[in-house]
Amino acid sequence: MRVMGESEDRLSRALREGELTVAVYGLGHVGVPLLAAWLLAGARGIGVDVDEAKVAAVASGRSPVEEPGVEEILRAALSSGRLKSTTNGVLASRESDVKLVAVPTKLKSSPASMGAEADLSALKSAARAIGKGLKEGDLVILESSVPPGTTRRVLRPTLEEVSGLTAERDFGLAYSPERIYVGRALADIVERYPKIVGGVGPESARVAAALYREVAKGGVMVLSSDVAAEFEKLAEGAYRDVNIALANQLAILAARLGVEFEEIREAANSQPFCHLHRPGTGVGGPCIPIYPHFLLEVARDVGADLELVELARKINSEMPRRVAHLALEGTERAGLNPNSASVCVLGLAFRGGVADTRLSPTYDLVGELLRLGFRSVRVHDPRVRAGGGLPRGVRFLSDLRAALQGCQVVVLSTDHPEYVGMSPARLRELSQGTLLVVVDGRDCLDARHVPEGMIYLAVGRPIRVGGSG
Repeated sequence: MRVMGESEDRLSRALREGELTVAVYGLGHVGVPLLAAWLLAGARGIGVDVDEAKVAAVASGRSPVEEPGVEEILRAALSSGRLKSTTNGVLASRESDVKLVAVPTKLKSSPASMGAEADLSALKSAARAIGKGLKEGDLVILESSVPPGTTRRVLRPTLEEVSGLTAERDFGLAYSPERIYVGRALADIVERYPKIVGGVGPESARVAAALYREVAKGGVMVLSSDVAAEFEKLAEGAYRDVNIALANQLAILAARLGVEFEEIREAANSQPFCHLHRPGTGVGGPCIPIYPHFLLEVARDVGADLELVELARKINSEMPRRVAHLALEGTERAGLNPNSASVCVLGLAFRGGVADTRLSPTYDLVGELLRLGFRSVRVHDPRVRAGGGLPRGVRFLSDLRAALQGCQVVVLSTDHPEYVGMSPARLRELSQGTLLVVVDGRDCLDARHVPEGMIYLAVGRPIRVGGSG
């Protein structure tokens, strides 16, 4: 159906009654829950990806990502004939009325590199495919996080050049950032947060908002432009990066002053104008380490200065090195040689409770441990299925007892629920009595009692030596 120019009542009814077809480009951690959310609202759906395995999964009613509630929706839509998937982005564009772009936007270099630039190659490829199948009256919504100005300066020209149509006159074009937390993405889209929408013009914004009011029960906030909506998403990520950097610096100071940062944080956050985050081994995942770079890239282009954002990124990128040096300090205090000490790193996922390892700080932590001379390093994670991306010679194990057996040094990197509250005494028991050093990179172990002969170090806690009184 033609969505542009239709009344809001007509758009709502068409979506609820399955008259509208949506194509979602990118079947990853954002795209699959997004597809499920629109199917749940009543739309017919087409999943699009260049990865044949992901396309095949959706075609059989399976979710390529682990997200609660998603697979049930895919299976129901498939059985009712409302869902299909394809690697042919042009065909999907021809057969759909609304195109949602949720392809990955990454960096051309490491997030630890200042001056890193956005890699928009996947977006440009999707835009060309969509443009070849774009029809008058269609609506395109970009959901991927991008540098401000990308919708109008990259996506719009590509769509117009390939299709021969004009945005806002012949087709709609809007930006609506994904706002999800891995592990609860569907609920975030459908229930938790307002959907942000910004159009390249008022008609694009109106139609996109009307449709999203049927999808997002948390409501819709229409911003003044696509650029404002793009900026908003990055502001969320930069806020968290800066806050975590502050927490990391305060935690380091707390440890040196001999006080517990968590005690300070809880007391400070009892005041409603304070919301200190938690410190840790580093900031990982596909969002927070990347978004500040998108802002910094645009700031350089317009001659703006974002010193605070840049400094926060440097502080957080440095944390894996700091935690590795805590391991070295503890090893030397225990009279061990790094060359012969066996180290077990707990956690490969970028944060606790998920199996997602994208840009996990554990990778940098392991690399730094090797650089400092530790020869025997193994990694444990109870949720990650395989240790892809680890350096050669670093073993990955899923069984905690096997991972800890015979190790002298433990470094906790990820705050999985399976680790939180575990005592150093329990860790020593699992190691069969060999454990001498515990480094708590997330300040989440129960370290009230440190066994005789053990050294406990943490990001935001003072050093504790077992048996020292």
